[in-house]
Amino acid sequence: MSDLHQPSDHIQIVVCGAHLSGMALNPQLTDRGGVFIKATESASEYRFYALAGGPPFRPGMVRVASDGVAIPVEVWSLPAASFGDFVNQIPSPLGIGKVLLADGSLVSGFVCEPFALDGAKDISDVGGWRNYVAAL
Repeated sequence: MSDLHQPSDHIQIVVCGAHLSGMALNPQLTDRGGVFIKATESASEYRFYALAGGPPFRPGMVRVASDGVAIPVEVWSLPAASFGDFVNQIPSPLGIGKVLLADGSLVSGFVCEPFALDGAKDISDVGGWRNYVAAL
């Protein structure tokens, strides 16, 4: 359970790619009444990948049993009435699952199906999606 406070009619969501503040898909959150809660990191149990294909270019965050790192993420609060519409717009191989944050909380957020790692580039050590995009 998360320790972040929010209205009871909101759902927290963890974002790690183009939905981050100021990035291309962030309006998909803000236009639906999403409110930024905080910047943080995942637990050190993930690998981060630049997925093959694009544009748009997308990252994938996958929880692993070993050799994981903390990934920079943001937590947003989205009105429950908008959550389904938001999730419906997420293309495969991405989806919403539970993301373990550095503080030990489990929050709904972007995860990636492992089949998408074929042809993906491991970018776990670049310091997050913003750093990766800036280096392109």
